[in-house]
Amino acid sequence: MLAQLNASRHFATHRILFRSLWNSRCCRSISTTHLHPSIRDLATSLASKQPCLPLASKDVHVLSGPSTFYSNLLGIIRRARRRIFLSSLYIGSSESELLGALDTALRENPDLQVYLTLDYNRSTRPGPSSPVLALLPLLRNHERRVHIALFRSPKLSGTMARVVPPRFNEGWGTWHAKIYGSDDEVIISGANLNKSYFTDRQDRYLHFKAQPRLADYCFSFLQTISDFSYSVSFSLGADAPLIQWPDLSIDPWKIQSKAEQALLQFQVSHVLSSISLNAVRDTTGDDAFLFPIIQGGQFNIREEERTLSMLFDHLTSQDCRSESTPAMTLTSGYFGLYKPYQDLILKSSVRCDVIAASPKANGFYGSRGLSGLIPEGYTLLEQRFMRAVQTAGRLSGIGDRCNNAVHLSEWERERWSYHAKGIWLSPSQGSHPILTLFGSTNLNSRSANLDTELSFVMVTSSETLQQSLHEEVAALRQWAVPWGGADRKVRWRTKAIVGLVGGML
Repeated sequence: MLAQLNASRHFATHRILFRSLWNSRCCRSISTTHLHPSIRDLATSLASKQPCLPLASKDVHVLSGPSTFYSNLLGIIRRARRRIFLSSLYIGSSESELLGALDTALRENPDLQVYLTLDYNRSTRPGPSSPVLALLPLLRNHERRVHIALFRSPKLSGTMARVVPPRFNEGWGTWHAKIYGSDDEVIISGANLNKSYFTDRQDRYLHFKAQPRLADYCFSFLQTISDFSYSVSFSLGADAPLIQWPDLSIDPWKIQSKAEQALLQFQVSHVLSSISLNAVRDTTGDDAFLFPIIQGGQFNIREEERTLSMLFDHLTSQDCRSESTPAMTLTSGYFGLYKPYQDLILKSSVRCDVIAASPKANGFYGSRGLSGLIPEGYTLLEQRFMRAVQTAGRLSGIGDRCNNAVHLSEWERERWSYHAKGIWLSPSQGSHPILTLFGSTNLNSRSANLDTELSFVMVTSSETLQQSLHEEVAALRQWAVPWGGADRKVRWRTKAIVGLVGGML
């Protein structure tokens, strides 16, 4: 009876929130006249569903590589005066320079607070190199000013949680959002905080400066997540941090309803606040819009799926109004495209160039044990994808549909790995991108259903920013070669494993 009552209250809350959001559409006004005609309606539609952050393109900087990302990351830490908020899968246990920069910032700025949001399972792997142990000096030296939240996926629970060994338990979902901010600037990336991501692992990195609304949004998002995450503190005399579950009224593996409601309320509140703020904002100089998108499949939060469906529906509606064919570039370091996304691409008339990691550029290449089979598993998923492309008649050079072809290439650079992900959309082949999707999502079934993601759609009319996005794609294509997966043999045991755990890839 109590469960039914709670469920009734839960759904009633949903109805109230959705009614508020729906009714707000009548006063939801953003000017999209400066945008390319092909995406004006899409931007208006997105603004009715997602928080909308107008910004000036001069404050957006597309970074090129790992070393640039790292130097900018250290820069925002050194400039911090009020708050530092970092969200990642984990912080590498050997990142002494990064942790030292945080320590120095705290020592030099007595009002500074540091907030870290990390994945529980990845950060508490056992052994002397456990990432959480590296945080102990920060906690010991600045206990009241360092706030650490460890998010643990509730998907793995009960007997399975006890028998699945460390490292493999991450297969049931992780905290995956990559947000690196201080005061009023933010870097949004797909990179984690570990040496390879600072040296020889390619990702994407967008640095937003002088953006208090974006910084406040990201900080509030992480604070919301901390309400159903473990807290980490320092215990005097202990050689390891104290990890505690803060909410005794609910078990850690039963947070689905609480998380769903919290995330829904969070997004609705930011949509509604966007309405009032955008109505009075001086938009002079604003030539871009940013739309945050949360994907938490296990919590029934599927904004990424809704947004991509809106995008392809919009592109389909543009077919009869435009003489040019839109061109899309899609990339993922772990390319096992989520089946609904695959269907959206193959049912559209959009030309789509896909860049995946070659087996040698896969982050698991050379790993020991079963994880060493993961690159081969992605080859199998790529083979299946290309068969679907062929069945749909969308292979390059087939008849008169070559302008609408789906083409797959693979990224490979000697001794580098590939971790980039996202989408770029141009109004026609050869023109510069006017829209991009970036953030933590790998656009695969794992991102859709298991991991908790934060990504962004950005649209812009700025020729300078469009040029930067074009150069970003060109830099990735520099290392892309024709896909060779059709000729690669996939062993039977890999096929069997993918059959069992394919949704975790």
